[in-house]
Amino acid sequence: MTDSLYERLGGYDAINAVANDLLPRLMSDKQLGRFWENRGDDGLEREKQLLVDFICFSAGGPMYYTGRDMLLAHKGMGISESDWDRFIGHLKDTLSSFEVPEQESNDVLAFVDSIKTDIVGV
Repeated sequence: MTDSLYERLGGYDAINAVANDLLPRLMSDKQLGRFWENRGDDGLEREKQLLVDFICFSAGGPMYYTGRDMLLAHKGMGISESDWDRFIGHLKDTLSSFEVPEQESNDVLAFVDSIKTDIVGV
């Protein structure tokens, strides 16, 4: 039996480490940082946990994603195609910095790409 993507990524701790690396990249990006302005530490921690839960769940792990659906969560944020491309660039850089193998990186990018229409331009 084949290991799930969750297991191939290294499980919860590895995915949590990726989120801990990715969010600061996004927040410090000159174009994307506006999405995190004026948020308190508690809100940022909750957002990070939702990201971890979402990735774990989407990768076949035992976590439940209890956040809002992507369309509702991103409606009215004005996320553009350019914003999306920058986000994907940071995600790729993060996965690369953790030396995630190509197949697993492609699998992560595929499930992230599957929610693009619920995030961009809504």
